[in-house]
Amino acid sequence: MNSSKSPEERNVIFVGSKPIMTYVSATLTQLSTRPTVTITARGKKITHAVDVSQMIIKRMNSVGYVISDVRILSSHLTSQDGKKRNVSTIEIDISKN
Repeated sequence: MNSSKSPEERNVIFVGSKPIMTYVSATLTQLSTRPTVTITARGKKITHAVDVSQMIIKRMNSVGYVISDVRILSSHLTSQDGKKRNVSTIEIDISKN
């Protein structure tokens, strides 16, 4: 992970339950003013984050966006019923080449 980037240089898009194109649009908007945007998702939404990144890379290939880094994490959370669970997280960095 490249932690030398300040928050002003990196923007994070959190993928949730909205339509995928919402996140594609938000990411492209941020990429127009930022050098790197991070797409982040947890649990079942990880596949949506991968889809968002691939749509940007493959459909906008003339612009030259690339996946510059991918981080896979796992964290322990306590659910509402009191059980401890592992939740997987993915962070995908998209940059202009």
